[in-house]
Amino acid sequence: MTTIALLDYGTGNLHSLAKAMARVGEVRIADDVSDALCADMLVLPGVGAFGQAASETAPFRGEIRSALAEGLPCIGVCLGMQLLLDSSEESAGEGIGLIGGSVRRISAKRLPQMGWNSVDWDSVARPSRASLRVPRLEVAYFANSFVASPSDESSVVAWATHEGDRFPSVVRTANTVGIQFHPEKSSRAGVDFLCGVAEELLACR
Repeated sequence: MTTIALLDYGTGNLHSLAKAMARVGEVRIADDVSDALCADMLVLPGVGAFGQAASETAPFRGEIRSALAEGLPCIGVCLGMQLLLDSSEESAGEGIGLIGGSVRRISAKRLPQMGWNSVDWDSVARPSRASLRVPRLEVAYFANSFVASPSDESSVVAWATHEGDRFPSVVRTANTVGIQFHPEKSSRAGVDFLCGVAEELLACR
């Protein structure tokens, strides 16, 4: 059976993600990085502060980055997506660095962004651009004040806009997908999207 490890670095949202992905495989919550990297898929969950997550993963940063660069399927949700980058304005600490760039605060008066927002899929079709074949999710639930700002936008698969500030909502590099919104909180369509992404990444391994 396919094994999916949710890496526990002291953030929330573990159990709702685990429940959403249970139909893809056997889900376990792992606080040991070496154990998590032995699973068929790694999930970086996403409620909490960048600094705390960066501190918890710091001793294993290189190990995680190497595993993802070599093709280990991985999904990063919200904070988990932001952790894929180098750094964040939110707090000190280094991210995993799989995607070059930093995390910035949304330029808006109303923060955090809480609620439903449209997902704008990138229509640019070039062989060098990242893509996903799963059915597209048009509306999703967001809960965030910070967003990814990759140095190379070729990793961006979809965008979202909050009070005029446009930012990546889905990114992909190697066999890793980062999702800024919460698919597990985005009704049945969101869970279907999340599981579809997982199945696509596992098939590419």
